Amino acid sequence: MPIAVVTGTSTGIGLTTAIHLAKNGYKVFAGMRNVAKAAALQEAAAAQSLDVEVVQLDVCDGASITRAFAAVDNTGPVDVLVNNAGIGGASPLELTPEDEHRQMFETNYFGAVNCIQAVLPAMRERGSGCIVNITSAVGLLATPNQIPYSASKWALECLGEALAHEVYRFGVRVVNVEPGVIMTNIFENSAEQTRYDKTSPYQPIMRRNGKVFSAGFQRAVPPERVAETILTAVTAEDYQLRWPVGPDAEGFMAVRNRLSSEEWVKMGGDLSDAEYNEKFFAMFGVQL
Repeated sequence: MPIAVVTGTSTGIGLTTAIHLAKNGYKVFAGMRNVAKAAALQEAAAAQSLDVEVVQLDVCDGASITRAFAAVDNTGPVDVLVNNAGIGGASPLELTPEDEHRQMFETNYFGAVNCIQAVLPAMRERGSGCIVNITSAVGLLATPNQIPYSASKWALECLGEALAHEVYRFGVRVVNVEPGVIMTNIFENSAEQTRYDKTSPYQPIMRRNGKVFSAGFQRAVPPERVAETILTAVTAEDYQLRWPVGPDAEGFMAVRNRLSSEEWVKMGGDLSDAEYNEKFFAMFGVQL
């Protein structure tokens, strides 16, 4: 039975992915920072008699990572690693405290690095394995009002592409899965890192960023769609690096491939709402 490790499994994409992989023949080690939140996953697994084992795994804590992967190794080598653990937030850069900015990189980028380094030597030596990075649609297109989050996901996108090149000859597969707006509670979880101030000179950027996500919610897809994409990416006969999930992520990728950086930057000009909305619709086909 192949073994999968999924990080950040207490809710949302991580929980759903753990269940989906287990339903498709994997022994799943479900990592979560706070195992007191394991009840939902454990109940879902028990209801379907699935082989899911919760392990305490804080991707920012070296000792926790060492203990977790030692426990996994007692069962067998890791065939699939899903780097899902992450945190978000929405604020202009000027208003984002440095510690919040650093914490997003520690979790979203370095957390993935830490877990990759825990499994990669054995994957390389065996000549098999798959590393899945859950990035984001905003890892495809630099997103104002979310610079720390977007930048950390850009970094993870870069890591995935470069690492895929490094390990391709060893038979190890690396894929980036890029969700758009997904029906999870990530926004509630990041409420403390989200700021909106009607008196701020950045208010138009804040409001427009919110409207983009409101439009995304109207077309949001369930986390099961992400889980299905992960399994497809892992098992696909023909290798593919990037896997956008949802219409907004697909739109961001398509636009990124044809839009110049200067055109995107000029969207931050002193535009009226009508002008901004018209330009955004022309670029992305999304009505704000």
